[in-house]
Amino acid sequence: MYKIDKQSNKIVKLEERLFSDFGFTERGHLQEWIAKNPEVLGEDLLIIQKEFSGFNETKERLDLLAIDKTGGLVIIENKLDDTGKDVTWQALKYTSYCSTLTTAQIIRLFQEYLDKYQKGGDAKEKLLDFIDMNDDDLILNDIDQRIILVANKYRKEVTSTVMWLLDHDVKIQCFRAIPYSKGDEQFLSIEQIIPLPETQEFMIDASLKEKEKQEKSVKVKEGQSLLIEFWSLLKRELLENKMNQWQNISSKPTYHFGHWRGCGYFAFVLGRKANRVELYLDQDSDKKYFDAMFEYRDIIEKSLPFGIVWERLDNRKAARIKFESNLKKEKNLGNWNTKDGWDERISWYSNSMKEFYNVIYPIWDKVYNEVRSRES
Repeated sequence: MYKIDKQSNKIVKLEERLFSDFGFTERGHLQEWIAKNPEVLGEDLLIIQKEFSGFNETKERLDLLAIDKTGGLVIIENKLDDTGKDVTWQALKYTSYCSTLTTAQIIRLFQEYLDKYQKGGDAKEKLLDFIDMNDDDLILNDIDQRIILVANKYRKEVTSTVMWLLDHDVKIQCFRAIPYSKGDEQFLSIEQIIPLPETQEFMIDASLKEKEKQEKSVKVKEGQSLLIEFWSLLKRELLENKMNQWQNISSKPTYHFGHWRGCGYFAFVLGRKANRVELYLDQDSDKKYFDAMFEYRDIIEKSLPFGIVWERLDNRKAARIKFESNLKKEKNLGNWNTKDGWDERISWYSNSMKEFYNVIYPIWDKVYNEVRSRES
């Protein structure tokens, strides 16, 4: 790794070090850095517990427990300069322990975490805001749990086990954390090494196809069943309006529309306080794509008959451009999970996305190519 010296127009090599060189500890430092900045693991995660030891008849404790944007549990195990040989076994044990946690138990665990480490707050409200679900739809830990390992060096027996687990559809990632120094300055790099980010997308696509096959033979929970029915009706409406850029029907409150373009995708969202259509910019931590889109703000807003909200989300890796309806003002949309106002809601989504997409997509396509060209 190199530090850029703008004044001399040179790059200065940083010295790769060990955590032990600085006296850093696993719990006091690496764990705390990740707990306070979970986005270093490449996605939006909400930490809900640390040093959790609430397993029956065992004194073992996992390092960090998180929730991802789908409501799934993520078990995070940290090591410093060496993983040791048993880290995968340890993580699998913790994952098995957590697999039985119910939504109510997870809310309680998160509340305990907030009271102990964050000076309180309403755990359920924070979870609902993070996942962007309605109260009645909050179902947590209803999919397979995920594992994230973080360490400086990985032993061969660990990487071999991880690769085997991946081949057998266990969701596990390895991140390498490397401290660097230059004089009195200290730096940290955390990057995913297994699976490589460029191959992970293909693995996700394959697992989604397999999941779709399984879901056809499994009874879907009532809330998910309603969502599938609602999005299916919307899909039919889109087809009738010659809007063919749909994706597979979703059992979540978010339904992706159109194809991915780099880090951006279009989506319909059944939000807690509003229905919305949006361009969601994933993995835009330095906001280069959002800022480039913002340069076209006047053109976009003059071309649309409704108001656009620009959310830079400076404290997150993502950003969002959206149009939404206020559920309190638009009483005719009713309550989606009782099927009240479904026709009006579907019409709103279809008409709004058509106008939104037709204006936003050409500009997004141009911006994406411009930014990529500057970087190459």
